[in-house]
Amino acid sequence: MRSWSSPPVPALPGRGPALRLYDTADRQIRPVTPGSKATMYVCGITPYDATHLGHAATYLTFDLIHRLWLDLGHEVRYVQNVTDVDDPLFERADRDGIDWRDLADREVALFREDMTALRVLPPHDYIGATEAIPEMVELVEKMVASGAAYVVEGEYPDVYYRADATQQFGYESGYDRETMLELFEQRGGDPHRPGKTDGLDALLWRVNRPGEPSWPSPFGAGRPGWHVECAAIALSRIGSELDIQGGGSDLIFPHHEFTAAHAECVTGERRFARHYVHAGMIGWDGHKMSKSRGNLVLVSQLRAQGVDPSAVRLGLLAGHYRADRFWSQQVLDDAHARLHRWRTATSLPAAPDAADLLARLRRYLADDLDTPKAVAALDGWTTDALEYGGHDETAPRLVATAVDALLGVGL
Repeated sequence: MRSWSSPPVPALPGRGPALRLYDTADRQIRPVTPGSKATMYVCGITPYDATHLGHAATYLTFDLIHRLWLDLGHEVRYVQNVTDVDDPLFERADRDGIDWRDLADREVALFREDMTALRVLPPHDYIGATEAIPEMVELVEKMVASGAAYVVEGEYPDVYYRADATQQFGYESGYDRETMLELFEQRGGDPHRPGKTDGLDALLWRVNRPGEPSWPSPFGAGRPGWHVECAAIALSRIGSELDIQGGGSDLIFPHHEFTAAHAECVTGERRFARHYVHAGMIGWDGHKMSKSRGNLVLVSQLRAQGVDPSAVRLGLLAGHYRADRFWSQQVLDDAHARLHRWRTATSLPAAPDAADLLARLRRYLADDLDTPKAVAALDGWTTDALEYGGHDETAPRLVATAVDALLGVGL
């Protein structure tokens, strides 16, 4: 699947401190320790609707990580999937009277446009689930052969993963069984399916039902489950022990827990990823922004209204990535005002020295992506530049370059 074009990332003088991030599994902030090549897998969209600000906030989070790794001199191998075969996609296509493949193509194209406008660095590999079916079949075969998976009896002999196939299952989320079962049912699981050995066992291969697309496999024609998709794509494109597995906090369980477990039961590794990183939810009108609620603020709609994408980006970066937070017109107005002030200050012929500001930006961002502190530091420098002036002719350009390289905001 075609990715989107990459904006240029300018180089900055010097180096900042190593990145430290909150790890969901360890419940603490700790150093990220990649080798010369840093690896990251981030779950992509299910393309049955347009990109909303919750999506944007998630991908901006991992864009910051990508940019900080580049600033530290790492080569980055970033992989993102597209779940272009799933029930919500089929349901929306049926509702709208459109072929599900055409719907997916349309929404993926719009997503690319939104990411380009927001200046999000593209993944090295952008993979649709339908492009990776052979890898998924192979992974399911390995799980069945090892006893980590089984076939249910009945009219539809689907293949399921045993939740107890790894001793460490549950380490990523840290949830108790009752919470797991509750979230499993809410988020696409089928705890009451007859024939399963445990309510938490997760679907690996769904044999063909009338009217559904299917692909050949040793278990019969069908299609993959959700979690095995990401495990197979990550293993085939990156391998085991990737540096970061990421996504929104609503993916912690069941999706990321099972993705990790699927990979671990085959590779024998204790951890699928060295870091599990999750972005908070974006709300609107007192609720989490979601397609099911219909309370979406779409990136494409804001762009159509003439909103500067840099202001959208800056409005989302004003809050900490792990915090659940609300979008509002006030957030956007504040972002527009801030963007105007930053652009005015960086267009001055001279300004206060910016070397300390650059060091602070790197230090704040390296500390679990503390964008509120980074934004506040830039506000302080901007106020000094606009109210008191300065004598450093190189400072305005250095600040604009730093904001571009590290925050992805074009001034």
